[in-house]
Amino acid sequence: MDPTTLLLVAVVLLGLLLFWRRDPEARRVREMMDKLPGPPDYPILGTLLPYIFYKPEDYWDLAVTFLTEYKPLIKVWFGPVPVVGVMDPAYVEAVLNNTKMIEKAHLYKLFDPWLGTGLLTSTGQKWHTHRKIITPSFHFKILEKFMPVFADNCDILVNKLKKEVGREVFDVYPYICACSLDIICESAMGTSVNAQKFGDSDYIKAVYNMKQIFTERLAKPYLLSDFIFKFNKWGKLQDKSLKIIHGFTKKVIKERKEQRLKSSQKISTDDDIYYGTKRRVAFLDMLLEAAENGENLTDKDIQEEVDTFMFEGHDTVTAALNFSLILLGLHPHIQDRVYQELQDIFHDSDRTPTLKDLQDMKYLQMVIKETLRLYPSVAVIARQVPYDFELGPYKIPAGVSVFVPMFTFHYDSDTFPNPKEFNPDNFLPEKIVNRHPYAYVPFSAGPRNCIGQKFAMLEMKMVLSSILRNYEIRSIDRREDLVMLLEIILKPKNGFRISITPRKSNTMG
Repeated sequence: MDPTTLLLVAVVLLGLLLFWRRDPEARRVREMMDKLPGPPDYPILGTLLPYIFYKPEDYWDLAVTFLTEYKPLIKVWFGPVPVVGVMDPAYVEAVLNNTKMIEKAHLYKLFDPWLGTGLLTSTGQKWHTHRKIITPSFHFKILEKFMPVFADNCDILVNKLKKEVGREVFDVYPYICACSLDIICESAMGTSVNAQKFGDSDYIKAVYNMKQIFTERLAKPYLLSDFIFKFNKWGKLQDKSLKIIHGFTKKVIKERKEQRLKSSQKISTDDDIYYGTKRRVAFLDMLLEAAENGENLTDKDIQEEVDTFMFEGHDTVTAALNFSLILLGLHPHIQDRVYQELQDIFHDSDRTPTLKDLQDMKYLQMVIKETLRLYPSVAVIARQVPYDFELGPYKIPAGVSVFVPMFTFHYDSDTFPNPKEFNPDNFLPEKIVNRHPYAYVPFSAGPRNCIGQKFAMLEMKMVLSSILRNYEIRSIDRREDLVMLLEIILKPKNGFRISITPRKSNTMG
């Protein structure tokens, strides 16, 4: 830490200490939090003091250890900020299904400079209005129009992977990440950044920078202070990156609006997969259509929602796809079952999957769901408590954030027998029906559940089926050897290491 940052940290921490000593509401919260179970906490640094000198790769195991010890509920002091974790399905339902508790936790404000108040971070009337406007965009009839976008980019991915045939090991993450970015960018904005072909545009670099910045701020609590962050190198990098990201989005919106003015076509009456001059129908088109039809959507609103769609639909899907490949590569018999399902659908042909084909991939869907149980892309979801809130015998003070740590919650042995085992049969219909509906929440749940989960599932099926129709996967690292990094999006420290062998059926052509 440089001297300037160190001085700023000292000033901010001293101010926080004086605040907590003098503010009556802060004292009330402290008294209520003291009654909740949890590990010891220390002045200023809270629960984090014993872990301050640990490496990031140690955070996962440490978090699992103390969260498991204190379930079903735990208090944690994230520096001077109190939070409460819940790990019981009934408690999770009480939080996520509460229509008065729809405001995201304060930590989500880290996204505001990038996403503004799009669906992820907005609350109140704006959230309700935008949710109502956007929800029809994810109807299956609309999603079917994205199929060519999925297919085209999967073809590029399969061809890109050819150069890895014969190698004993490679990290598949960059390939999946680039493919996912191309898919989400073309789906959201109707234009491609060609990440798979080039991968070094200013926009792509800026997106990667923002993800790294969020991780740094979460790993170093002093960077949560906007005052300190602004003078730190990460704050300066954020300013530079956002100028590029927002400039790109605004440019695309401006060009799209101009194109729509020149065309009399409207996507609501056009059954073609293209819009205007050979442009894909995109999420942006649907927002512009809504604005033209009288919905209260400004250009800034549209930009925020497109940026949100880009963020939420990129890294989350990338992580789930990579972990799916790792798990399939470690369990050949399960991979064989998936491949047999694909053979039953495609019969050795190389035709492009239809929406019905994807819907028929029942076992592959079970594989994806089980992957998200073991390795949820977003490891934690959180809400802000608007009033003193009772959970069983516990009382949580207003103003505190409540979080659900899926990376431990999904491992409950009462819900999932042998919870560490990779077993897609956990998602057989007869098992799902007998399970608490809030025992598995990889896409969140309740009124603020993930609006794009159908889109994500279709994309993941398309990508995985394209790879598995062409290649047999073998994973290099055992699960117990994966060193997990507890970041915004879950991933292992050493990447996703696999090897591939072409399928004998030669569906690559």
